[in-house]
Amino acid sequence: MPFTILDNKNGTNIESLSSSIKHPLFGRRIPFSRVSHYRDKIREDCDSMQTKIKDKSKSIENHGINDNGMVVERRFTTAGEDPFDLFTWISMDVEIRNPDGTMADSIKGVEFPSGFEGVPGKIAAQKYLRKAGVPVYLRKVAEDGIPVWLQRSEPDHEKLQTLDADDRYTGEIHGKNLFRRLAGTWTYWGYKYGYFASEVDARAYFDEMCYLISSQRSAPNSPQWFNTGLNWAYGIEGPAQGHHYVDPSTGELCLSENAYEHPQPHACFIQSVSDSLVGGTSSIMGLWNREALLFKFGSGTGSNFSNIRGAGEPLSGGGSSSGLLSFLKIGDRAAGAIKSGGTTRRAAKMVTLDLDHPDIEEYIDWKSSEEEKVSALVIGSNILQKHANSLMESIWAHEDDDNRLDQSQNLALRKAIVRAIRDSVPQPHIQRILDLAKQGWKGVDFECFDTDWQGEAYMSVSGQNSNNSVRVPNSFMDAVKNGENWNLVWRTEKDKAAEEDREPAACKVLDAGELWDKIAYTAWACADPGVQFDTTINEWHTCPEGGRINGSNPCSEYMFLDDTACNLASINLLHYYDLDNQTFQIEDFKHSVRLWTATLEISVLMAQFPSAEIAQKSYDYRTLGLGYCNIGSLLMHMGIPYDDERAYAICGALTAIMCGESYATSAEIASILGPYPDYERNSEHMLKVMRNHRRAAYDAPESEYEGLTIKPRGINSKKCPQDLLIAAREAWDRALREGEEHGYRNAQTTVIAPTGTIGLVMGCDTTGVEPQFSLVQYKTLAGGGSLRIINKGVTMALKRLGYSDKQTKNIEEFVMGTKTLNGCPHLSMEKLDAFGFSKAQIKNIETKLPDVFDIRSAFSPSILGKELCMGALGMSQDEFNDDFFDVLGSLGLSSEQINEANDYVLGRGTIEGAPGLKDEHLAVFDCATPGGKYGVRSIDWPAHVHMMAAAQPFISGAISKTINMPSNSTVSEIKEAYDLSFSTMIKACAVYRDGSKLSQPLMNQLVDSSALQEEDNEEVVIVQKMVEQVVEALPLPEVKAQPLAESMVHDYIASRRPLPDNCEGGRMKAKVGGHTVYLNHSSYEDGRLGEIMLTTSKEGAAWRSMLNQFAIAVSLGLQHGVPLDAFVNSFTFQKFEPSGMVMGGSGRVKMSSSIVDYIFRELAIRYLGRHDLAHVSQEDLDPYSISRPEITEDGVVRNKGEIREVQQTLGAFEKVEDSATKTRRVARENGFTGDVCTDCGSSQMVRNGTCLKCNACGATTGCS
Repeated sequence: MPFTILDNKNGTNIESLSSSIKHPLFGRRIPFSRVSHYRDKIREDCDSMQTKIKDKSKSIENHGINDNGMVVERRFTTAGEDPFDLFTWISMDVEIRNPDGTMADSIKGVEFPSGFEGVPGKIAAQKYLRKAGVPVYLRKVAEDGIPVWLQRSEPDHEKLQTLDADDRYTGEIHGKNLFRRLAGTWTYWGYKYGYFASEVDARAYFDEMCYLISSQRSAPNSPQWFNTGLNWAYGIEGPAQGHHYVDPSTGELCLSENAYEHPQPHACFIQSVSDSLVGGTSSIMGLWNREALLFKFGSGTGSNFSNIRGAGEPLSGGGSSSGLLSFLKIGDRAAGAIKSGGTTRRAAKMVTLDLDHPDIEEYIDWKSSEEEKVSALVIGSNILQKHANSLMESIWAHEDDDNRLDQSQNLALRKAIVRAIRDSVPQPHIQRILDLAKQGWKGVDFECFDTDWQGEAYMSVSGQNSNNSVRVPNSFMDAVKNGENWNLVWRTEKDKAAEEDREPAACKVLDAGELWDKIAYTAWACADPGVQFDTTINEWHTCPEGGRINGSNPCSEYMFLDDTACNLASINLLHYYDLDNQTFQIEDFKHSVRLWTATLEISVLMAQFPSAEIAQKSYDYRTLGLGYCNIGSLLMHMGIPYDDERAYAICGALTAIMCGESYATSAEIASILGPYPDYERNSEHMLKVMRNHRRAAYDAPESEYEGLTIKPRGINSKKCPQDLLIAAREAWDRALREGEEHGYRNAQTTVIAPTGTIGLVMGCDTTGVEPQFSLVQYKTLAGGGSLRIINKGVTMALKRLGYSDKQTKNIEEFVMGTKTLNGCPHLSMEKLDAFGFSKAQIKNIETKLPDVFDIRSAFSPSILGKELCMGALGMSQDEFNDDFFDVLGSLGLSSEQINEANDYVLGRGTIEGAPGLKDEHLAVFDCATPGGKYGVRSIDWPAHVHMMAAAQPFISGAISKTINMPSNSTVSEIKEAYDLSFSTMIKACAVYRDGSKLSQPLMNQLVDSSALQEEDNEEVVIVQKMVEQVVEALPLPEVKAQPLAESMVHDYIASRRPLPDNCEGGRMKAKVGGHTVYLNHSSYEDGRLGEIMLTTSKEGAAWRSMLNQFAIAVSLGLQHGVPLDAFVNSFTFQKFEPSGMVMGGSGRVKMSSSIVDYIFRELAIRYLGRHDLAHVSQEDLDPYSISRPEITEDGVVRNKGEIREVQQTLGAFEKVEDSATKTRRVARENGFTGDVCTDCGSSQMVRNGTCLKCNACGATTGCS
């Protein structure tokens, strides 16, 4: 029997699954308003067709058409033709590498459409192709009412038995299998439960969805790729993991019996937490368990912790609460231990707190103070290693074995100890190093921490495994504006006041402005907390009868009731822009929105959830998360600056079309299957929100909005293209009209998510409403290697702006370079030939240019090869083995010449200053950060806020978006960004100031590394020159003159060395024989004493003046090179009054024969390490001193009572700029953040909403 297909491409043709029928009536798109009329006509041709489908709660019998099903139009495919035939397919080999670069796995012969070449195909193969468990032989499973082509499959065990056990199962190797698995599963569940008008519509839906994914026009969130269809396509089963689902037929909550029959397609979760330590899933410990289940399978979750009592709050059983932070630290540790999706990626988590919580101040400071601990760990560990090395070097460089540890004989050791003490190295630790040297140790290696956010320093502190946000109500913003106070309230008091219908009493009162300043400062310092505007969020709440909106998912785009979930999908806007006609294909876009709304709704139907509460609420409210990406690239292709009123209008219109069309489709599905279960009691609230959405599309005056405190930013009709404006308004007219008649199937339908990984799979340059991040892109090739290319939007924008092909080429070469050494200044072919390079070697260098960041890397020893380096270039073996050896510098090129060559070959990375480019066009090419090392322009931070404000009125949820700010932004500007976000009705925002994280390297070093070396060596160089001059002047052979010259220079040449204006020092107060004496001392940078000042309470001006002159004389001697030793030997043990018992000072001198004796004892102990002049040892004064170490097989063991400590040696001290630091710095210069991907080890990390994504492998720190 024929099944009719409505074909938009073939005129009046009606195609059939079994035969072809010509029908002049139905060869165009059927309007939704006339579906019933056409169904009657179709039914006349299908009287004898019988098929069984299920309608929400029962199976129904239907003559080919479901009276309540969706009619699906074809816009991209043709009936009877395989949608995959529309693409050119390529084969590629994909390598999966560990972060350290070692090979983890490889997949040979992967096939994808040609658009997936490079990074998209690599990511899809690495992350989304099922690697194992796919049966080689499958068979269909017959099911009543399900056509054969849609039946699920299971392993054909009879055929599998004919194969060897190792050959029975394989993995997905072809993109067709992956795309069919997804689209087939959605179609199966949709057809089974009555979503489609006929089998023909189901087939049209299947083909269109296959096309949308294969063409990279759109994609679902990662959990769909991971989990959807494994049971339907391959019959894969597994033990239940404790998930729940609601039976679509009965509405009953059920416990999953199979891990795969009901997939887990949701990426975003919001979970509740109660003020109960244990007992039930809602308890604090129960939350950690639920979070673990989500993190394990790659999803993200967020919770508002405001129900938990603050520190010191009374408990019902007596005592007081330990406070919120103690529990947050436990959860943070748990999240850090459970890697998302089983990879090295940290868990995606959001922690939210209300501003009236008693612990709000500690919570705001939490991350900032923890980052300061990281800084202390980094500084302290490196200082400790530096001084340990110095101590060991001074000990073992001493020639006399017997006296090498005697400070009076080994002056270098004494100085090393003094410098260590001056740098606050604990003296017991110094003693530990000395003790190890006594036992023959030549060195001690401590673990030197760094600021890598994946490193041990960050792992050792808390607060690093979540995004933190605060909930800000309008009442607080009013208090800030009016200079009022803000009350913090005990949780128990708040609950009691609510029961008694009164205002709660404050447990603490703060100045609202000061609290707002604290939030701004910590965001400036460490990029947290983000801000969620609570009143705005709840004024746009569609279901307030179900409860308040308290929290969000980790990226802040999904905001709804606690214990609900959202599955995401994203549409690639650039694929709907006709580059030839320079118009946006509105009808294609609306068609895609309709199909994806149906897809996400079907995903709710088929899904299982990690808890019974989430399963039930997801069924009751059926929230969806459709969004888009690539608007930044779209605007550049259109030749429109990101920071422009036209851009904001276009963003608003496109978002309005998407959201309006999605809600209209939700109303359409509601007419078929009914609205979401809790719609009736929320209908008035939801329709009010819908009316406000529609008013924003018409840019209505403020007085027309219902229940809104802040007027939303409507679409600017004067700046918006008319076709987009009309489509936006029509979409909302229909969404409201159909919703008023049928209700809505979904409480929410749209969000703007970062969708980092799927954005790369779609080949997107930007995600969400983010701008372009760089004009230079890196494309990985299927056959290996990579290609450094100009951003495609640059070429299109230049042509749109009227530049000729020649002008465009010149501008592109300015940005990207010529990509050849031919004609290169200072490295021309002739110059290289003179250096000894052959033509083949030069060609080899040019082939490597796309793979390198700078010209120095192109001339690294590993690229040049051993024969050239150690032959014609005369490099040593050590130089050849050093991948970072500066070959060009060794050839005589200066830094300026190397930079000039780099600019010619690899470009400047910025379009600023490009030949022929008009100044008025610069804004079109502005990116999120300045381009390369020369760029200074970037998108101003208010533009980020205005773009979010343009989209927010047309989004059900919120927008995951970072307000990027330059490193020189002030705390006041952070506060201005928050204030602007509030006043423009944005629901949530996060600020990221460049360089605010310790883990982010500076774009440029504060000083050149060579300057650091020069500063350290300056004094040594001067002394060496003096020695050389004396050697030349002496009438002796050089061998004999050398030691004599060194002695003369070091011991007899005296010139004053003044103290620096700002120097280290100290002050001591002591009583000697009952008379008070004050000793002030100052030292040079190297720790050597340079000045003393003395004051005493002894009566008589003459005595005081004499003591003052004495101190001046000693200071002048010290500054002219007289060793402190000489003074100590002269003045200690001198006897005159006052003398006697000593009280105060360092505590180590208890008796003195005179004030002078006391003074030089203290100075000798402090600066010379002369402990023999002390009466009390340092260890006796240290309450934490431990026993001396003992070398055992386990390491260095220390025993104290019943405590046994074992110390093992760890990594050594790093150079000023090691390879990892250089890699990050160069990555920053090329537009990346400088972070390193934990999945693949690449440094191609970029900002992605409130998270990071890797442009090389697609890994993301978010939940998509």
